[in-house]
Amino acid sequence: MTQTLQFVVVTGLSGAGKTQALRALEDLGFFCVDNLPPALMGTFADLCQNSRQTIERVGLVMDVRGGDFFGDLLEAVEALRSRGLRYRVVYLEADENVLLRRFEETRRRHPVSSGGGLADSIRDEREMLLNVRARADYIVNTTDLPPNLLKRKLAAAFTEIQSTESLQVQVVSFGFKHGLPAVCDLVFDLRFLPNPYHVPELRMQSGLDAEVREFVLGSQAGSEFQEHFREFLRYVIPQYAEEGKAYLTIGIGCTGGRHRSVAAAEATAAWIRSLGYTVTVRHRDLRREGRRATDRARGEPGVEAAVPSLPDNHPVDTAVRPSIERRSGE
Repeated sequence: MTQTLQFVVVTGLSGAGKTQALRALEDLGFFCVDNLPPALMGTFADLCQNSRQTIERVGLVMDVRGGDFFGDLLEAVEALRSRGLRYRVVYLEADENVLLRRFEETRRRHPVSSGGGLADSIRDEREMLLNVRARADYIVNTTDLPPNLLKRKLAAAFTEIQSTESLQVQVVSFGFKHGLPAVCDLVFDLRFLPNPYHVPELRMQSGLDAEVREFVLGSQAGSEFQEHFREFLRYVIPQYAEEGKAYLTIGIGCTGGRHRSVAAAEATAAWIRSLGYTVTVRHRDLRREGRRATDRARGEPGVEAAVPSLPDNHPVDTAVRPSIERRSGE
């Protein structure tokens, strides 16, 4: 049996943020399940170990919603140790006044029915979980802890998880004349760089071609841009990761989205990947501009009216690389 499978069991008081913790673990690459009965933990471990999918980190939320099944929690996690599997228990709690406010805001029913009011249910649950709290590896008070800081605490607790694993970066090239991308966190305008469109032997090529990349990024302006751009990204990307952001989209635009933005997007993605982040590249308008360039070269009329209706799977000229959207480096 594999020794790499690791379990993180999240438990604690209702309303203390277990759902947020589970989402944070998912963002950190854990395979997560909510409200699994402790008695099924051994069976679930077998499923993970025998799965065709490689599963190394598992996050489980177990709490009083399990009713009578929840009483087996401590025995179930100890059984994992006897099988040579690693586990850690994270216990979440919060001040009573905060829990009261959270339940009043969500209008959810407390899972512990004490026969009294909400405050009595909260106190009864706290008493029920004293033994679990005493056996927990990590106790986190979420009274003044927003979700992004909770995620940071969980990432720090599991030191084998690098901060670069929690943030996925997408670099999108586009043409300003076709409009801004629908979703972008950062947008950069490269229309100040030398334009290969005005060079006849480069016009029919794209930013995926070495000659175009050298023309754009090998120029003095291109070299200086990359230096300052990377200095900025080197600072800001870790800040987004620390803030708990799961996805960061960087838009790089030029006039049409065929030459300058494509070359810069490819170079930028490769550089960000060298820092250890997961990066995808999408050239939004490359297919569209490739068709326009081909039609212009053939002298076909009515191009401007025809382009917006081109479907995504429209055949492109061989001058345009077929890999329009892919994981960087593939």
